[in-house]
Amino acid sequence: MPSGENMVIASESKLLQQREHAVDKFFRYSDEIRDKGIRGMVTGAVATPWNPFSARAIGKVVDVFKPDVVHVHNTFPLISPAIFYSLGSQSARVLTLHNYRLFCPAAIPMRAGRVCTECLNRESILPALRHGCYRNSRLATVPIALNVALHRRLGTWAHQVDAFIALTGFQRDLMVKAGLPAELVHVKPNFFPGQPLVPAWEERRPAVVFAGRLAAEKGVECLVRAWLKWGAAAPQLRIVGDGEIRQQLVDLAATDPSVPIRFLGQLTGAEAQQEIAHSHLLVLPSEWFEGFPMVVREAFAFGTPVAASDLGALASIVCRGENGIVFPPRNPQALLEVVQATWNAAGELERLSAGARRSFEALYTEEVNYRQLMDIYQQAIGVSQRRKAV
Repeated sequence: MPSGENMVIASESKLLQQREHAVDKFFRYSDEIRDKGIRGMVTGAVATPWNPFSARAIGKVVDVFKPDVVHVHNTFPLISPAIFYSLGSQSARVLTLHNYRLFCPAAIPMRAGRVCTECLNRESILPALRHGCYRNSRLATVPIALNVALHRRLGTWAHQVDAFIALTGFQRDLMVKAGLPAELVHVKPNFFPGQPLVPAWEERRPAVVFAGRLAAEKGVECLVRAWLKWGAAAPQLRIVGDGEIRQQLVDLAATDPSVPIRFLGQLTGAEAQQEIAHSHLLVLPSEWFEGFPMVVREAFAFGTPVAASDLGALASIVCRGENGIVFPPRNPQALLEVVQATWNAAGELERLSAGARRSFEALYTEEVNYRQLMDIYQQAIGVSQRRKAV
């Protein structure tokens, strides 16, 4: 299954091509190193801070294609930030911030099950090295921490990128505080293509859905525990996705078979969207700083209200009483009380459903997103031209 990042790249590329922009792509895949075992791991570690071969390769592509804008989504691990130097000022350089990796070696600001922003706040890689934040390994953390330190020292982010795209205002503020130039960081959320039909409320199943990776930071254990507290009277909870803690969750749910919890496994994108579209509520109990979860824009597009953790950017995307509800993170009882109260309030979820669709139409359509993207590109071109003139 493609990651959210892959989905963004595909949808933005299609958005541009449909409006007659010429688009070329440059990809490297982690499979190139994963399939080589130890040798691949060493290659990835060496390439992460500075890969002259990828820089040279993309420089050749740009020399032929001559784009107005080079839009980068990910340089980790094989491309590296060296590409920004190979581009020089011949094209405007734009970087989307899908996570916090520019300053957080773990990419996810989380440690020991809790939000951690030490490296961002202190502008230092020492906390990450001390705690071995990447894959719980000091050795694995070293090349990524070196990458962070090197490009801080070189001033890569201040001088070699013409525009950054943050997915939310919360992410923008955090990354500016960590060191990005405020005037170069723009906010553009993810979008959902087309104008999908909203299923009639009476045609939906009276169920709650979670869709995403089954990992500790996603808070699914908290969700299952809340449902166990609710008991047999709870609406059906349908869990879409797979991940490292799936069996742990299945075993936890099995402690009370009377509670209606179904694990649907990994579905196709279209199947997952149908689950979201035909449910009364999507729950997102994340315990870390999300970027902009793709499932939220899908829920809003189909008029499905969202219940989300009051943490990071989620509380600014999900507006209490307008398109969903929020609850304190890592607290099964609080999650239960908030969701249960809304579920039992006659007509409340249907009202929030209409608000979710209004949010989509105002903020997350492809037309709105296209205008935002063009504005960012134009500003990046202006910055690039001014730098070239100096």
